[in-house]
Amino acid sequence: MKKIFVLILTILTTMMFAACGNDTEGSSSNSDSSTQMQKEAEQPAPVPTKSDTKILVAYFSRPGENYQVGYITKGNTHIVADMIAEATGADMFEIKTVKPYPEAYQECTDIAKQEQMDNARPEIAGKVEDMSKYDTIFLGYPIWWSDMPMAVYTFLESYDFSGKTIIPFCTSAGDYMTGKEVHIPEFAKGATMRDGIGIFGKECQDNPDKVRETVTNWLKNLGF
Repeated sequence: MKKIFVLILTILTTMMFAACGNDTEGSSSNSDSSTQMQKEAEQPAPVPTKSDTKILVAYFSRPGENYQVGYITKGNTHIVADMIAEATGADMFEIKTVKPYPEAYQECTDIAKQEQMDNARPEIAGKVEDMSKYDTIFLGYPIWWSDMPMAVYTFLESYDFSGKTIIPFCTSAGDYMTGKEVHIPEFAKGATMRDGIGIFGKECQDNPDKVRETVTNWLKNLGF
């Protein structure tokens, strides 16, 4: 009888240790799971990626004899256009007329004034191969007689801008825009507008580093 009692006591003791062992494993498993969840929670959230925006920098610029800076081989607006394209990774398109403007400053301004009076649409050489693929167009030009050169109007009327955003930038004798840029959607049908920038043309030649800083800050404010 004593042997049976000892046997039963041994079995019960073994079962108790086994139960404790299972509880320990369960506790360890729960602890591991909790630690893993904590580690995952501490991991930085993945940075959301913006859908790729296809950008075009379309610009009109004129080298030759220029107001305040003399003869230049690269137009002021062209310099700014290059900066924007470099910062945004955009494609570029130069708005060039079939008939070039004179290099002489006074002669060029006389023709520009007459074109404005005639509301002319000078013919453009070349075209954007696939305008439909662009979401955002940075539009650059010098200020001629307080307005865009008429060739820029030709460009705007040559494409469907539905669903696209136009962001203007200009160069002139000051660091401002004329206010006429608000009318761009009247010619670029379907386009919406964002805030543009005016750049002091002389600084593009004399102090390009300062211009680059200004352009970079402007682009950051726009989210580029």
